[in-house]
Amino acid sequence: MAKKKTKSRSKRSSHKKGYVIISILALVSSLIVYLLFLRSSTKFDSDDTTIFISSNKAEKTYVKPVLKEVIEPINFRTFLVLADLFDYWKNIKPGRYKIERNSSIYSIFRKLKGGNQTTVNLVINKFRTKKDLSKFVSNKLNVSSSEMYEFLTNEDSLSLLGLTLEQAMTIIIPNTYSIYWDTNPKEFLMKMQKESNKFWDSDRIERAKKLGLSKEEVYVIASIVEEETNNPAEKPKMASVYINRLKKNMPLGADPTIKFAIGDFSIKRITMNEINNSSISPYNTYKNKGLPPGPICTPSIMTIDAVLKGEKTGYLYFCAKPDFSGSHNFASTAEEHFENARQYRIALDQRKIH
Repeated sequence: MAKKKTKSRSKRSSHKKGYVIISILALVSSLIVYLLFLRSSTKFDSDDTTIFISSNKAEKTYVKPVLKEVIEPINFRTFLVLADLFDYWKNIKPGRYKIERNSSIYSIFRKLKGGNQTTVNLVINKFRTKKDLSKFVSNKLNVSSSEMYEFLTNEDSLSLLGLTLEQAMTIIIPNTYSIYWDTNPKEFLMKMQKESNKFWDSDRIERAKKLGLSKEEVYVIASIVEEETNNPAEKPKMASVYINRLKKNMPLGADPTIKFAIGDFSIKRITMNEINNSSISPYNTYKNKGLPPGPICTPSIMTIDAVLKGEKTGYLYFCAKPDFSGSHNFASTAEEHFENARQYRIALDQRKIH
């Protein structure tokens, strides 16, 4: 009996030792995993830093030194092992990657290997020309201004999206968009077209139809109103003037379209000289009846909706008030308008604005 008890105690002692060894090994393994993969591995002091990998630089010779500047030396060696083990250098994904301070090697490698880019918040406001838009986009995304402009002015490229040269800017709805840094010109316009289609919901389309206008025509009118006034309260009324003129087949006579035709947006006073000098332009709304072929800027959502409001008025004219308050005097008759215009010209002359 004594021998059996001794053997039993010996087995229990052996099991305990086994558990202890396993626990120690597990602890050591966890510690190694933590030290190699999970502990903080960055060496910058700011809250985060951003790594940019363009498509023409998605190769080891470029990416390796960039990462070396971000990751602690000892952890960088771990990254190199992972990169070789999982063939990262042969499958580098271009993009914009934000690395937070104290990120682990595991999280950094997973982000880069998976192409989990950090998007750019693209805040689109008012742009008058395709060149202006192209320059803005090139400053935010990995595309040159010339590439963007070439796409916007290439009829064949735009036709792939069902757009014409004149319609291209009508899909740009000023707003804030989340977009990938390595987006190319075609992808950018596809994104804008998708967002534009969301904006033009059934309610807005129906309101445009009630005005007898297409969404592109509403956009063009809104672009003129946008340039005419910064006074939100006047925008529906001003839109009604242009719609009334269209219905009566009258020239719109919009001063901002002359500035657009000339390409000089600093002009403070439109005279017959500017009107005559731009007479051959389809954007000259003094010489040509109907709407210009395209927008003269990217109007705000508020201005587009002001046009869609469809305010009913009998106004055919408006003129800036002589007090330079930014408001306008509206008129239904030419006689009333001429008097308003005379008062404004006097104010201009008094201030020596030419």
